[in-house]
Amino acid sequence: MNQWTYREEPSDVLIVGAGPTGLVLACDLARRGVRALVVERAPELFPGSRGKGVQPRTLEVFDDLGVVGEVLRWGGPAPVGMTWQDGARAGEYRMFEDIGPTEDAPYTGPWLLPQWRTQRILLDRLRELGGDVVFGAELTGLTQNTEFVTATLIPAGGGSPVAVRAGYAVAADGGRSTVRRLLGVKMTGERVDPAPLLVADVVIPTLDRDNWHIFPPAPGGTGFASLCPLPHTREFQFIARSAASGAEVTAEGVRALVAESTHIPAGEVTEVLWASDFTVNAALADRFRDGRVFLAGDAAHIHSPAGGQGLNTSVQDAYNLGWKLAAVLRDGAPEALLDTYEEERLPNAAAMLGLSTRIHRGEEQRGAATRQLGLGQRGSSLSREIRTGLAEGALTAGDRAPDGRREGLRLFDLYRGPHFTLLAVDTPLPERLPELPGLRTVRTGAYEAYGRGLYLVRPDGYIAWAGPGGDGPEASADDLRAWVSRVLLG
Repeated sequence: MNQWTYREEPSDVLIVGAGPTGLVLACDLARRGVRALVVERAPELFPGSRGKGVQPRTLEVFDDLGVVGEVLRWGGPAPVGMTWQDGARAGEYRMFEDIGPTEDAPYTGPWLLPQWRTQRILLDRLRELGGDVVFGAELTGLTQNTEFVTATLIPAGGGSPVAVRAGYAVAADGGRSTVRRLLGVKMTGERVDPAPLLVADVVIPTLDRDNWHIFPPAPGGTGFASLCPLPHTREFQFIARSAASGAEVTAEGVRALVAESTHIPAGEVTEVLWASDFTVNAALADRFRDGRVFLAGDAAHIHSPAGGQGLNTSVQDAYNLGWKLAAVLRDGAPEALLDTYEEERLPNAAAMLGLSTRIHRGEEQRGAATRQLGLGQRGSSLSREIRTGLAEGALTAGDRAPDGRREGLRLFDLYRGPHFTLLAVDTPLPERLPELPGLRTVRTGAYEAYGRGLYLVRPDGYIAWAGPGGDGPEASADDLRAWVSRVLLG
């Protein structure tokens, strides 16, 4: 692909960064017919396993994007933990709650998949949808006005700067985001751990792959290490506290740290495929939108790796933003719809940031919250509930729309795609429907996970509007049409 293919014609959206965030957003926009230019400073996809835990809610996103089959094929469940003491096995234990699939929540987790594999799967999907990534393109400048964004890119290896124009831009360029720096958006946070962490992908043929091997610190010590077998590879992900910070990470240094923090001699580490060290911080951008530019993923929030929340929260940033950009660019939705990205995602990111920090410090255990199925948008301006007298715990507007099978239909199959869905549960569909582009309607019998009523399901799988069912649903349908016209159509 010619790396400057898009320079003659403005794109709808410029995405800076081809990590999981940028690739999910690009896939979502491509299937909606939105022209996105994805640029990545590196010459190729990220090579390491760093964000390896895919939570159930993210698996639902991948289902909708058409990649869950490959994710399940190349991933695997978390193995049973094995604690070691003084070179001897001290006992097995479950690293995570053993939660099985249910009708309304078909995916369990975390599902382990090296980050490099996740990105390859997403890039393949993007190319199937007609998109691609421009590698070796470094962003050095960014300006905007009320109509468009102009970015300055420099080709890898030198060359003349190239200016590209887009209707909007999205910073998906990581924790050290160039876009965020150019915008002057600050991050507020704290250092979670005084010691830096080293993470590496290593090959150790003498170590069994049946367990996630945990090496607690010696009495009075601060060291900690783990070796997690990565599914369908020869590799382990090695994580350990490291005394050195800022120095170049070398293969010999990784081997020495393995020997120091485990019983495994350095010589048994036959390969070091990738390694990096980092300071464990928790930080949140002061805002997620600056005019026509949006921050997503690590550019907006930086997590401790504990609890596996970083990549998953990032994916869901992109999933939230994609349909809203398309609605404004393609369907005539009001520009104000884009304000709801920050309204919804900033508090969710803050909640997940706090969770991962507490888990890192041992103040909270991994549990239901880490699966992210309970996250919702009840307080959003895009959520309207007109039913009254609901039982405690009832599904309501702003909640995730559950899966289920009724009368030969799977709800997630019906929701999949770029459309809104109007679901009538144990009630007739209204005769007059809201004029949402591509609206899909479904009527099904009684289903306890929902309860009787009408539900407008957003393209990202959350319930936007909910109203009572009955023999004559036209009264609530009038409210639905008025709300859609005001909020989603403008």
